[in-house]
Amino acid sequence: MFLSFWYLALRCMLQLVLLRSRSTEFKELEIVVLRHQLAVLRRQADRPQLTKTDRVFLAAASRLLPRSRWRSFVVTPTTLLRWHRQLVARRWTYGGRPGRPAIGREIRELVLRLARENPRWGYQRIVGELNGLGFAVSRRP
Repeated sequence: MFLSFWYLALRCMLQLVLLRSRSTEFKELEIVVLRHQLAVLRRQADRPQLTKTDRVFLAAASRLLPRSRWRSFVVTPTTLLRWHRQLVARRWTYGGRPGRPAIGREIRELVLRLARENPRWGYQRIVGELNGLGFAVSRRP
């Protein structure tokens, strides 16, 4: 929740920067992105280890730059899109979706055993037999 707020705030701020400099075709934003990436690279000796803040900044900046300019990023365009999807998914999560309850391991083994020992039985017959034994595996009686 905290990162999504900062992501939205940063994106709005970057949009304001772009409105002022739209005539220069996003050159100022690209310079800011490159400077930020240089700062990240200077912090490490090996492969750059991006923090969550770095990822939020790069994902927000990538949404404002045209895709032809994404080559200037340290990471691939696929990575940028993945980070953006993760930020959006974190923002729009819905909990407690209803679904079919899980069937226990013993009941699953019993269903498979009935199907293996009686190959001519279909789904409805197996469900009926299990209902007769007191196991409810389907909404149907």
